[in-house]
Amino acid sequence: MKVFQVEGQWTRDNLRLSSHPDPQPGPGEVRVALRAAALNYRDLLVPQHGYGSRMQALPLIMLSDGAGVVDAVGPGVSTVAAGDRVCPLFFQNWSGGPANAERLGRSLGCEIDGTMADYRVLPASGVAAAPAHLDDLQAATLPTAAVTAWRALISEGRIAPGDKVLVQGTGGVSLFALQFAKLAGAEVIVTSSSDDKLARARALGADATINYRTQPEWGRRAREIAGAEGVDHIVEVGGENTLGQSLRAIRPGGTISMIGVLSGGRMDVSLGLVVTRHVRLQGITVGSRDDFLAMSAAIARHRLQPVVDRVFSFSELHAALDYLSTGQHFGKICMGI
Repeated sequence: MKVFQVEGQWTRDNLRLSSHPDPQPGPGEVRVALRAAALNYRDLLVPQHGYGSRMQALPLIMLSDGAGVVDAVGPGVSTVAAGDRVCPLFFQNWSGGPANAERLGRSLGCEIDGTMADYRVLPASGVAAAPAHLDDLQAATLPTAAVTAWRALISEGRIAPGDKVLVQGTGGVSLFALQFAKLAGAEVIVTSSSDDKLARARALGADATINYRTQPEWGRRAREIAGAEGVDHIVEVGGENTLGQSLRAIRPGGTISMIGVLSGGRMDVSLGLVVTRHVRLQGITVGSRDDFLAMSAAIARHRLQPVVDRVFSFSELHAALDYLSTGQHFGKICMGI
């Protein structure tokens, strides 16, 4: 089978198209013939050994998102059958409950091989059915970005109808957060530096938008839009250069879900704003199998359509990563397999 893997040394130059023997499922395992994969920001860091000593020794097959069809099952498997269309789950050890070291310890494309391959053999508990109305590319976008947004707003955030939610940017997690917040009856503010992307966000249901280039004090503007005390929940993807504005926008007692550090990983803000205003600063790292199942059911019930920006062929992984690094995408970047 063909794979795209980092081999020999941790650099982008050593990210190569290669081959492995076709794997066979053992007891309790299934083999998934993958049909599509999707990119996330973490995939820019992985070839540089960006997650340190926790990462699998080389070679490492890239990417954490995918969708495909089960084409073989091992002895003792009764929950999954050949022919089922499934998504491999980001965390292979996290079935449910709160996060802990063991549950966070086996993610695809980091601690273990990922989805940029013709086949993956995984425990039967490590895959879940894809919503039937989605095609393979759309289904492949779900395991990382969609589950992250769901965990932030629904599982942890418990947003309610009428809540004011602010979403930063228009990448994969952010657009899923916009869509899930609207399903929950919330009012959504979206920020971006692109007026064109903001117009597209309004077409997806955003109630208000802010161009943070033309309005650098966007936290103040968000409070004006939200009214009363401020925004109830913020999906924070920027980190270093955006958290200060998020703290200005959030209401007393509100929640900031920190799911990314695209602008930097250091914190230089007034922590007094967190303490004196009783703000909940919640770290989110994807989620569990239970999160995926609940999210998938909601997606199927509402026939929600993930936003796919662009599709690359299997051999074009380098070009796809280059495109991801530009930040030009609106939604998810996918790979055909």
